Amino acid sequence: MTPLFGGIEAGGTKFVCAVGSGPNDIRAQMRFPTTTPTETLSRASAFFSEQARQGELAALGVASFGPIDPNPASPGFGHITSTPKSGWAYTDVVGALQQALGVPVGFDTDVNGAGLAEHRWGAAQGLDTFIYLTVGTGVGGGGMVGGRLMHGLIHPEMGHIRIPHNPIDDPFPGTCPYHGDCLEGLASGPALEARWQQSAAALPPDHPAWELEAHYLALALTNFICTLSPQRILLGGGVMNQPHLLPRIRRKVLTLLHDYVQAPAILEHIDTYIAAPALGDQAGVLGAMALAMAAIAEP
Repeated sequence: MTPLFGGIEAGGTKFVCAVGSGPNDIRAQMRFPTTTPTETLSRASAFFSEQARQGELAALGVASFGPIDPNPASPGFGHITSTPKSGWAYTDVVGALQQALGVPVGFDTDVNGAGLAEHRWGAAQGLDTFIYLTVGTGVGGGGMVGGRLMHGLIHPEMGHIRIPHNPIDDPFPGTCPYHGDCLEGLASGPALEARWQQSAAALPPDHPAWELEAHYLALALTNFICTLSPQRILLGGGVMNQPHLLPRIRRKVLTLLHDYVQAPAILEHIDTYIAAPALGDQAGVLGAMALAMAAIAEP
């Protein structure tokens, strides 16, 4: 019998819960708004309790918005930490779910989870060093280095890097409550909406917003290429649903690198080097399921 794994894509606006064993075997799935920690985690626990009656749940994975504590040796493991999400700071996510369900729980960032899913089933198969960057309500990054998910002091916070910002060309101060004009503050979906007074989805392809957006994202990717030397970069999230945006970013990255990084993957195959995720909107919840599998494989 195929073991069943649960996954929670824990987002700041919605939770996505699923049970299955992979992209082609999702037995049940549910989405609901992220409200208070007690209400949201109770609703998730009820979903998995119901599914467990139909087959044994081997483990659960949570791919969460952050910042989080992903270190199993830390007293704060399983907690969301200093998030600006109202009411969620220092919430013990793993403890609440383990108490309710009694199964092992894997826990990591939403972007590390999505990266793990792409490594197992999607566009990062066969690679050991890659980046998954999501551009949506926020900007987050994760992935692998040397075949292991990116961790260290805590986990990557790629959305909060500081990039060149010329206030004369772009007087917008940024939306990040911590840093103002960091990458997230300049290039996230809320930043686009605040700067241009309409949502990213409503901006036409020829709007000047997109050249500026591509500029900021290309600056960030150039920094990541020069520091982490990824074998591939995957760009997901709602803002990246604009089909014209990836080509703009690729062209600007090539210009910024100016042939310095002499790698055929960049110089000859930029269209596959900077690419969209293969798993689309399912990458997050599938990543959570992959974290559940890893929780058993590497307790």
